[in-house]
Amino acid sequence: MRITIFDYGAGNLHSLAKAVAGADRDVRLETDPRTALATDVLVLPGVGAFGAAADRLAAGRDAMRAAILDGLPTLGICLGMQLLLDASDEGPGAGLGVLGGRVTRLRSQRTPQIGWNTLDAPREPLIAQSGLHTAYYANSFVCRPSDPESVTAWSTHEDDRFAAAVRLRACVGVQFHPEKSSTPGRRFLDSFLRAASRGALPPLDLP
Repeated sequence: MRITIFDYGAGNLHSLAKAVAGADRDVRLETDPRTALATDVLVLPGVGAFGAAADRLAAGRDAMRAAILDGLPTLGICLGMQLLLDASDEGPGAGLGVLGGRVTRLRSQRTPQIGWNTLDAPREPLIAQSGLHTAYYANSFVCRPSDPESVTAWSTHEDDRFAAAVRLRACVGVQFHPEKSSTPGRRFLDSFLRAASRGALPPLDLP
C-alpha cells in the first residue's frame, strides 16, 4: 500500500510518518498536490496554517477534490480536516470544499486548546472500535460543517461544542492528533489504513 502525506512545507512530519508506517506500507512525503494523488491513501497532516497550506494546495485543488469525491481514501488531521471545508477565518485561500462549511476560531477564553479532551457520541466505528475515548488536541480553530450529518464525533472546549471528526465516503477528518493520542490513537490510524486496504470503510453507526 502506498501512503502519501501531502507536505505543506510547514514542519516536521516524522512522527506522523512513523505512526502510519508498517509492513507492506510505502510511506512518502509529497509537496506537489497533483503528484500526491498517485497513491492508495492520501493523508493531509495537521502541521501548518490554513492560508499557507491553501496556497500550496491551490495548483492541484480541483484535481484533489475530484479524487476525494471519487473515493480516494483520505485522512485529514487537524489542519488537514479543516482543509476539507470551504474556507477558514484563520487565513485567505480556498479549502477543498469536499464538505461545505467554514473554519472558525474556538469560542472560548482559553486558546489554543492544547491537551486531552473527550470524544462525545462517536458514530465513527473506527474511533469507537479503537477505544479512543479521549484524544490529544493542539488547535485554536475548529470546523463548522454545513451538514451536521457529516459529523461523526464531537468534543467540547469550555462551552464550545465542535466537530471532532467527520466523514464523507472514504474521506475521514479528525480535529485531534491520533499520532499523539497514545495507543488508541495509533490503533485508530491502523484501523483506517486496514479498512482502506480492503476498499471499504465500515458503515457509520446510526445516530
